[in-house]
Amino acid sequence: MKIIPSENYDICIGGGSLVHFDFSDYSNLAILVDGNTKEHCLPLLLVQLPSLSNSLIIEIESGEENKNISTCSWIWEELSKHNFDRDSLLINLGGGVIGDMGGFAASTYKRGIDFIQIPTTLLSMADASVGGKLGVNFSGLKNQVGLFKNPKSALIYPKFLETLEKNQLNSGFAEIVKHALIADANLWNQLNTTSFSNVDWEDIIARSIQLKNKIISDDPFEENKRKQLNFGHTFGHAIESYYLEKETPILHGEAVFLGIILELELSNITRQEKSEIKNFILSNFALPHCPPKSEIAKYLTNDKKNQSGKINFSLLSKIGNCSVDNLFSIDEL
Repeated sequence: MKIIPSENYDICIGGGSLVHFDFSDYSNLAILVDGNTKEHCLPLLLVQLPSLSNSLIIEIESGEENKNISTCSWIWEELSKHNFDRDSLLINLGGGVIGDMGGFAASTYKRGIDFIQIPTTLLSMADASVGGKLGVNFSGLKNQVGLFKNPKSALIYPKFLETLEKNQLNSGFAEIVKHALIADANLWNQLNTTSFSNVDWEDIIARSIQLKNKIISDDPFEENKRKQLNFGHTFGHAIESYYLEKETPILHGEAVFLGIILELELSNITRQEKSEIKNFILSNFALPHCPPKSEIAKYLTNDKKNQSGKINFSLLSKIGNCSVDNLFSIDEL
C-alpha cells in the first residue's frame, strides 16, 4: 500500500487502503451510494470492512444530471431523519458525482460533519477524490455552487476498477493524461508508448495523484498554480454543460478530452506536439461529437474562472508545463 500525505489527511492506495481508517470514533456512519456502487462496490467494501454492515445506506440516482441541490436535500433529509449529529461520518462510495456532492452535503450538514472519499471509478481515484473541491451543478452550469473542504481520508482500492465498463476507464484516463501534460513529460511519454491493456493501475494512479497533490499543496485555494489543473476544463465544462442541457449527458472525461483538443489550439506549443497529443487521444478513445463553439459560447461566458469579462484558460507552454490566466474574449475564440 502507498500512503501519500496531503494537506491534513492521507491518501491511501492499494489493497490494504480500506482498513487504514479508524471508524470507531464516530457516533453514526452513513454510506452514500448510487445504484451502480450499491450493486457492485458496496459488497466488496463490506467484505473488507464488515464493521460497516450496520451503517445507514443512502442511495441516490446515478449520473451528472442528478448532481444538484435537490439530491443534496435528500441526503440532508436522510441524515436528519436518522438523527445524525456533528460527530457522525459520511462515507462517499462512488465516482466524482458521489464524492463532490457527498462531500458538499457533509460539509454543510449542521455546519459540517466529517466525510471520507472511497472512489470507485478511475476518474475519481486519479482526480476527483483528491484536493477538497466539492460542489453541485446549478442552473445548468457545472459546479456552480460549492466550497473547499478536505476529507478525513481518501481510500483508493484499485480492485473497484474491475467493476467498470471500458468507457468509464477511458473517461478516467483523461485526467491522468491531463496531469502528465501539465506537470510530467516523462509520464506523458510513458502513457504515449504503453498499451492501454498493460497499464499498472496502482502505479499510474499513485503517480497521477502525486502530481495533483504537489500542485494543490502549493496552492490549496486556487490562487495561482492550482489553476493549472483547469487545462482542458474551460472548454470541457462548457461541452459537458451543453450536453447536460440537451439531456444527453456525456462522461466528464469525454468532455475533458474534447476540451484538451480545443485548448491545444490556444496553447503555445509546437504543431508537432499538438498533433502528437491529438492523435493519441483520437486513436485510443471514442469521443462524442464536439459541438461548434457558437453552441457553447453561453457556457463559456458563465464560467466561474472568468476575469474582466474574458474567458480564462490554463494552457500548455510545453509538454510537462502549463501557464495560467490566459484571457481571451469570446470573439477571439
